[in-house]
Amino acid sequence: MSTSSSNPYDIGLDKNAANFSPLSPLTFLERSAFVYPNHIATVHGPVKRTWAETYARCRQLASALNKRGIGLGDTVAVMLPNLSEMFETHFGVPMSGAVLNTLNVRLDAEMIAFMLGHGEAKVVITDREFSDTIERALKMLPVEGRPLIIDVDDAQFEGGKLLGEIDYESFLAEGDPNYAWQMPADEWQAISLNYTSGTTGNPKGVVYHHRGAYLNAVCNVMSWGMGLHPVYLWTLPMFHCNGWCFPWSIAAAAGTSVSLRHVRNDAIFDSIRDNQVTHFCGAPIVLNTLVNSPPEMKAGISHQVKVMTAGAAPPASVIEGMERMGFEVTHVYGLTETYGPSVLCAWHDEWNDLPIEKKATLKSRQGVRYPMLDGLMVADPKTLEPAPMDGQTIGEIFMRGNLVMKGYLKNPHATEKEFGGGWFHSGDLAVWHPDGYIAIKDRSKDIVISGGENISTIEVEDVLYRHPAVMESAVVARPDDKWGETPCAFITLKPGMEKTTEQEIIDFCRSQLARFKVPKTVVFGELPKTSTGKIQKFVLRDKAKQI
Repeated sequence: MSTSSSNPYDIGLDKNAANFSPLSPLTFLERSAFVYPNHIATVHGPVKRTWAETYARCRQLASALNKRGIGLGDTVAVMLPNLSEMFETHFGVPMSGAVLNTLNVRLDAEMIAFMLGHGEAKVVITDREFSDTIERALKMLPVEGRPLIIDVDDAQFEGGKLLGEIDYESFLAEGDPNYAWQMPADEWQAISLNYTSGTTGNPKGVVYHHRGAYLNAVCNVMSWGMGLHPVYLWTLPMFHCNGWCFPWSIAAAAGTSVSLRHVRNDAIFDSIRDNQVTHFCGAPIVLNTLVNSPPEMKAGISHQVKVMTAGAAPPASVIEGMERMGFEVTHVYGLTETYGPSVLCAWHDEWNDLPIEKKATLKSRQGVRYPMLDGLMVADPKTLEPAPMDGQTIGEIFMRGNLVMKGYLKNPHATEKEFGGGWFHSGDLAVWHPDGYIAIKDRSKDIVISGGENISTIEVEDVLYRHPAVMESAVVARPDDKWGETPCAFITLKPGMEKTTEQEIIDFCRSQLARFKVPKTVVFGELPKTSTGKIQKFVLRDKAKQI
């Protein structure tokens, strides 16, 4: 036996250019353009471009940015709908060395101005649809150092105005389609900047790295069984967590990216039929809209369509409705801080023969970690002691590994707080089932504590969604002198069901829930939503206090 303290596997086996390169999703684009140059990469109405054409345009964008002095460490902000140009920025911007900041197109000028200033954007690529918001936001920034404005002049959109000194196509013409772009020297290099919703103050800037984007893109393909050449419809905003990393996933699978400027149920069904769409993502609110669409709108779809949903815990009834339409639903969970989805309700073949109602209940759970997420647990938020897998004990969800952000831009205190104990603190409360699957019960701020008992608003909402008259529901805590808090339900009724009464809703809940979980108050009307379509419970909590 050797007495040497040296490890023989460390001698003469160093990393070099032949055996190591940084992981970056940019390589997916280059490969698809090389292997499938003539396969359609992007579709926007009548305009279709191949992978070879898309790669050339992305290289032109990177080249043109570099010629304008934009490079490593610079921020390029984009305020675009789900167009082919938005898809291209996910490659062209990081190929220049810059960081892509996709702006939420539903935000107001004040919030956009904050993001442009905080992220120190050197360039803004925008669209005529958002010219009013961008114009007002720019006026809030210092005159000195204002970003270069580039307009996407979409021939399929009418309205708005051009703000910049150059349009997108002219800007691309400044670049070289054969540009020799460079891979990041380090896979830890920032690839994108995504701001949180900022409902309780200024949003935080979440920074992604090339390695995480690469790994999560591959996880999407693996976990969803996307295979080769999927046709993906952009019902999910591409600004949201970089479209859950799906621009990079589509490139990895050499698929086809189908644009959708406005998410409407008729446009979704039409595009599925016209483009033979195989995959799309959407929040439960989008799926609920599709389920409640008129039968004639749904007709004529005979091929298999796979749906991925996340963004809020989906009611089992909504999943059931989609599956009855013939769509196969996969439920995922994640946060902006985890590159979008990082937890998957992985399916088991032995569940295939269960009744559809039971299958929908299983699919409504958030599930288990993505293949490339290193750690997932439900634990005590103070001690980090893992919760028992009993399906009852509520704890906070924690994650760690390569699918967790670098941190918050210019906010080391918040970064350190969220990474306390070597785990990312999600702020979501859940239980851990005996089979290892987690199921969210609430955000920590949303749980209702009535008479000392914790009530999951998600559990109550799931029951409400099963009532035939309910289109949307949200449950919040209402102060109560006796119980401390009681559940208060806000409900939007389906068209034609306006005669439904508060007592009918309460009686229905009593037939499904323990008495202490039944809403004591029911309010009918439209539900306030965030810019990404999530119900604004903080607004409803304020309303509940005034009832």
